[in-house]
Amino acid sequence: MAAIGIMGGTFDPVHYGHLIIAEESRMEFALDKVFFVTAGDPPHKKDYEVSDSAHRRAMTLLAISSNPFFECSDVEMERPGPSYSVDTIEQFRNAMGSDTEFYFITGADAILEILTWHQPHRLRSMCKFIAATRPGYHLVELKKLLPAEFMDQITFLETPGVHISSTDLRQRVRTGKPIKYMVPENVESYIYSHDLYR
Repeated sequence: MAAIGIMGGTFDPVHYGHLIIAEESRMEFALDKVFFVTAGDPPHKKDYEVSDSAHRRAMTLLAISSNPFFECSDVEMERPGPSYSVDTIEQFRNAMGSDTEFYFITGADAILEILTWHQPHRLRSMCKFIAATRPGYHLVELKKLLPAEFMDQITFLETPGVHISSTDLRQRVRTGKPIKYMVPENVESYIYSHDLYR
């Protein structure tokens, strides 16, 4: 049975935290491939103006170009309407067949909100979840908040101590602070050459 990782995100911008989580997940779960799925119209990102999807896709392609096990998928960008994870997993399942096992890769903080996602119970029936945590992250409260049927589908994966957020990176660019060593060099060059986040 093939094992495929789906790492959905706004990737505005993609950074080393994303790449480390994807690679750790690939190794730990023996994934054949990890697809980075750039959200077209992210339903949970209404507190700021999301960059054009073409820029976010281009940065993701640059970031993953050196890893043959990573691939960029445009399924959410090509699909009209909000980018719901349940529709994305269904699309992958239809394309790859029932003999493929899917792992949805995200952060533990995002997993906390899974019950607010579109059709969460249907999503749970179609894939397993890898929830990346920082070293020292306390899972006790999270385990209290989520029903047992969800906890049975979630594996928590402690990743190396990289705590970088896209929100912080946008703020650093906006205020003239450096982002070197937080994003791949080609992504850093893309951000500055296209005058993003100013």
